[in-house]
Amino acid sequence: MAQIKELTDARAWKKLEKLKKTQEKTSLREQFAAQPTRAQDLTFDVGPLRIDLSKNLIDQEALGTFAELAEEVGLRERIEEQFTGVHINNTEDRAVLHTALRYPEEKRGSLIVDGQDVIGDAWDVLHKIFTFAEHIRLGKHTGITGKKIDTIVNIGIGGSDLGPVMVYEALRAKAHEVAGREITARYVSNIDPSDIGEKLKGLNPETTLFVICSKTFTTLETLTNARIAKKWLLDQLSARSVEKLDEAISKHFIAVSTALDKVEDFGIDPENAFGFWNWVGGRYSVESAIGTSLAIVYGEDVYRDFLRGFHEVDTYYRETEFSKNAVALMGILNVYYTNIWGAHSHAVLPYNQYLHRFPAFLQQMTMESNGKTIRADGTRTLIDTGEIFWGEPGTNGQHAFYQLIHQGTRLIPGDFIAVANPAHALHDKGADGSENHDVHELFLANFFAQTKALAFGKTREEVVAEGVPENVVPAKVFEGNRPTTSIMAEELSAEVVGALIALYEQITFTQGMLWGLNPFDQMGVELGKVLALQIYPAISKNDAALSEQDSSTQGLIEYYRQHRKK
Repeated sequence: MAQIKELTDARAWKKLEKLKKTQEKTSLREQFAAQPTRAQDLTFDVGPLRIDLSKNLIDQEALGTFAELAEEVGLRERIEEQFTGVHINNTEDRAVLHTALRYPEEKRGSLIVDGQDVIGDAWDVLHKIFTFAEHIRLGKHTGITGKKIDTIVNIGIGGSDLGPVMVYEALRAKAHEVAGREITARYVSNIDPSDIGEKLKGLNPETTLFVICSKTFTTLETLTNARIAKKWLLDQLSARSVEKLDEAISKHFIAVSTALDKVEDFGIDPENAFGFWNWVGGRYSVESAIGTSLAIVYGEDVYRDFLRGFHEVDTYYRETEFSKNAVALMGILNVYYTNIWGAHSHAVLPYNQYLHRFPAFLQQMTMESNGKTIRADGTRTLIDTGEIFWGEPGTNGQHAFYQLIHQGTRLIPGDFIAVANPAHALHDKGADGSENHDVHELFLANFFAQTKALAFGKTREEVVAEGVPENVVPAKVFEGNRPTTSIMAEELSAEVVGALIALYEQITFTQGMLWGLNPFDQMGVELGKVLALQIYPAISKNDAALSEQDSSTQGLIEYYRQHRKK
């Protein structure tokens, strides 16, 4: 079948536009009543994840049409190109092979791209990381005074920060003492001095290890913070009269970088530099050497479980036919909501406090990937692209923005995420003191209730039957038909966290392919960086540079100059 250029030209797309009109005439209440097996038919197992799509505005005909659309846009071919190393990042002429980072080691030699054994090379770096991590964990690599490392400070930005800090927080329940101590991590990304200033507070310089994450070792924010950390370390050690300060950097700093000359110039031992490749994009890099801090804190076994979760979802996505492929269907569903239902944003609502950074992590993955007006072929798209991803953990969000999702005028699809087994099994007598309540079950009652309320709402008749005054009845009616996807797992293991990341990576890829985008460059972040370097001289020193700015920028800089306390 010849592939279409614009999504709206697809025959399947025309069918979906008609199906939307049909869907508007019915309700989820009616569909569940008419289809006793609806929940069973629309629930899928993806690796360790159980995914229930039944509370979405779809039926079996819609899913079949989704599959037709996937074939019509050539999604199967695009998936194979991703997994086999075709240079689908066409603007930078690069393969996109973060999937190679999580292949089992026995697959060495099975994927040669541009003359490189990408799986073998990835595992060579992983083994180097695991060895170093074990030396830290067992106290074989110590600080300059011989004390064991107990704190990791990861310095990066973008994917070099959002991924590691999200996973670190997600797996906090997996932390345990090693050689009589628990290793903890802190993450620095913002060039705002407040960030590193706060993260350095209370640290013992003799037991702190800094991980500097910059592939080229030139990233402005990262290297600025790295130099501040370096000065802090040397000043603190000097104040303690520590000898051999010239050796301190090599004991307390490591790098995730391929620029070994710059790493060495900084004072880091090149043997303690861990590299990755240009076919690993920043927002897809958490399971590469960028995750070194995680390997140190949690150890090799947990890290291997993490990689396994990724690979299980990758394999499912690549091998499952589209009509039953929950990953592809979720990506197509998001496009359906965006371009046919007019949804502008997408809520991600983890009912697990350990996943509190997951929505922020997804913001970069999805919006940096698909927030574009130019298609991969260089033409301007004729339809809306990208979704605004946002969210907060439940039940916090229930007391903040759920009102808008339930009764607002905007359609906001939501993904609800929960696990069956909590990290902390706590009980409470309850308000009446009569029963010993399982707090996790109370928590999950909210998880189940919210998706039920959003799907089925509350009718006028039900409200009236409760004796509500007539003038209040309209305010208490819930229309329902607010779409949600429920994602559950047995527990928040490393495998599950890896699977969740891979799930949304491939959802994002699916959306990008339907929209005809290149989801793997990020040209839009460059202009502000370039202008910042041009404006910097004007801020406090150079009046000639100030005069070159627009009137608004001039006025703001002049305000700064007048009010900055020297």
